[in-house]
Amino acid sequence: MNKFKKGLKIFGFVLLGLFLLINVLIVLSGKYYLYSGIAKTYLRGRTGPGIYDLELFDYNTTKASKTPFIWKKHSAKNAYSLTQKDLDYNEKIKTRAFLVFRSDTLLYEKYWAPHHIKAVSNSFSAAKSVISMLIGIAVDEGKIKSIDEPASNYLPEYKKNGREKISIRDLLLMASGLDWNESGKNPLSHNAEGYFGSDLKGLISRLNIVDKPGKKFNYQSGNTQILGYILEKATGKTVTANMKEKLWDPLGASSDAFWSLDKENGDEKAFCCMYATARDFALLGRVLLNKGKVGGKQIVPQWYMEEMIKTPSLQTSEGITNLRYGLHTWVYKNNGNPIYYCRGLLGQYIMAMPSKNLIILRLGEKRDKKVEKISNKEKVGHTEDLFYFISLAEKIASKIK
Repeated sequence: MNKFKKGLKIFGFVLLGLFLLINVLIVLSGKYYLYSGIAKTYLRGRTGPGIYDLELFDYNTTKASKTPFIWKKHSAKNAYSLTQKDLDYNEKIKTRAFLVFRSDTLLYEKYWAPHHIKAVSNSFSAAKSVISMLIGIAVDEGKIKSIDEPASNYLPEYKKNGREKISIRDLLLMASGLDWNESGKNPLSHNAEGYFGSDLKGLISRLNIVDKPGKKFNYQSGNTQILGYILEKATGKTVTANMKEKLWDPLGASSDAFWSLDKENGDEKAFCCMYATARDFALLGRVLLNKGKVGGKQIVPQWYMEEMIKTPSLQTSEGITNLRYGLHTWVYKNNGNPIYYCRGLLGQYIMAMPSKNLIILRLGEKRDKKVEKISNKEKVGHTEDLFYFISLAEKIASKIK
């Protein structure tokens, strides 16, 4: 018993020492957001952000549209049965929602607990495509002159130190040349500070140029955050207000949506955190599927939608030509039958497959590994599960005519 008590005492001293060391490191580094990160993850038994983080942060609310769009339901909806192999795979990668639509008709809809039809979850980076659409609308309305004008026209702090060379297009293409450290796992990354911190404006103001803008594809969430501030400056409205007026209402969202803020009455985390239901997220798939025209009305200008899905010849980190990214929208060439999609951390996918008139939605808490084999350049940078969900949707569509 004495040995046991002695062991507990030593363990207690070790924990205390570790606690003090962590505090010293945080104070010396000035990364006080780590306190928030620890409280919102490790102290809750988690190791990182989750899709159900809404109540952990302050947020803005976007009310549902007063004229909601009602998806049609196929008479044979859910006629397709997942195999045991399908069920096992979706359990393994923690799928929470999987929906397939043919145009405006729902063919398949399945939820895994704790998700359900009215549940809202985090878009993570799928929200980047929303920001892009709003930028396109602002340009079409003349509030932004051109996507080729300097970002510094809207952000005075970017008029120096080489940042004045960054265009809005560079930001949209993830080719700004900034030193943002992109990581969904590293607690010392800019992503972690953006997600758990309380000063997004200060964070993007401290970024520096390390590469020539417009030359290299380097996926960085900071680019989207800058675009969020440009949108606010150009329109005089918050990201949330823009989203409601230009997308949520015209698309006929049937439920409220939410956008996380960096603090109370603060700024939206434009690079990630929009929360909505599965069916409402799928409305963004309608935009991608129909080149911005929904319900007979051009919601996002067609010229901009065509720009969104172009993949310019930028070099990627793998040393190959960019085949996978347009203006804040992912593109899978699919051997001539392209799929355009929004993608978020942990496997949030909103896909449009024009060749088969399909919209595919997947929400979840985990995703498969990225394809890194240069021998198959078309698939590099996409994730293994993406191809699984595309294949599954095609099987469902072929079963339900």
